[in-house]
Amino acid sequence: MRVLLLEDDNLLSDLLNDHLLDKGYDVTLCLNGQDALEYLIDEKFDLALLDINTPIISGLEVLKTIRKEYKNRTPVIMLTAYQDTKTLKDSFENGVDDYIKKPFDLEELDQRILRLCRQFSIEQNSDIQITSTITFEPELCKINLENKTVSIAQKERDILKYFCTHKKRVISSEELLQNIWAYEEMPTDATIRVYIKNLREIIGKERITTIRGIGYKFE
Repeated sequence: MRVLLLEDDNLLSDLLNDHLLDKGYDVTLCLNGQDALEYLIDEKFDLALLDINTPIISGLEVLKTIRKEYKNRTPVIMLTAYQDTKTLKDSFENGVDDYIKKPFDLEELDQRILRLCRQFSIEQNSDIQITSTITFEPELCKINLENKTVSIAQKERDILKYFCTHKKRVISSEELLQNIWAYEEMPTDATIRVYIKNLREIIGKERITTIRGIGYKFE
């Protein structure tokens, strides 16, 4: 699992970085908000841990920018020493997924990460039950149907996984682009339509509906 860690306190950043590495995560450490923002725009992460009070750009500004300007839905846990409710309110209004007040135990961080992993099906090796007869294996790029197993392309896997973690929400092509493709890989809308057409043929057209002029909805 790829984790971006934004923390400018050297002692705490080293502690958290070592702990996350020990847990087996692939960690990208940033000491200022500008670097964190550039990484989140240019690369794909499964989870971001953002300290609020950071140099150049605050963690809260990083969150606002990726959510509003780039439609980036990477799960985010905010880390903060602030105790006021306004900061908490601002964070949730701008799309944070969880919030930890400092100081905190590493066990608490672990449990909050695991909760988001379950909520967003982050673990690649976790099978996803789409229906009682359709199982999706992201790690193997396979969909198991009642009578057969179908292999799918990596990007089809990524699209389906994104749909599965955002069920019943309308998702635009722009959001898919920002959350699945790196900037230099951006495909055309026609390419996305082909991937979705292929998925519909496997799991059923009724599961991915087109909301005309807006995007797609996964049921």
